[in-house]
Amino acid sequence: MSYRELAVIQINQMISSLDEKGDISDGSHTFDELYFHRMSLFSVICNQNKEKAWKSKKHADDSMFENYFIVGITTKEGDYSYHYHMDYWDNFNVKEIGNAPEWDGHTPEDITRLISLVGD
Repeated sequence: MSYRELAVIQINQMISSLDEKGDISDGSHTFDELYFHRMSLFSVICNQNKEKAWKSKKHADDSMFENYFIVGITTKEGDYSYHYHMDYWDNFNVKEIGNAPEWDGHTPEDITRLISLVGD
């Protein structure tokens, strides 16, 4: 294992032991700032594609994380979704559905699904 790989492992172990991770910075932005930026950008995408976007207080199986909701958008390549704290519910002016669609297995690497919305 290289020194760099070992250093990354050690840093990640230190971070995982922290109670409050949001103030950690890459030197330009904190995690909290970056997550807020992501939420803001995703809300724009969803709000501009209302006919394809949805939000729900429950997963397909009726479960949900406490004080969170799920918001997603259906693209030609499949769904893409995020969980957000209820504080951000009103940022997403899209249809509310009783239960989110069944998770289709999308992962962070599937973010490129959103590109298929361009020109749609």
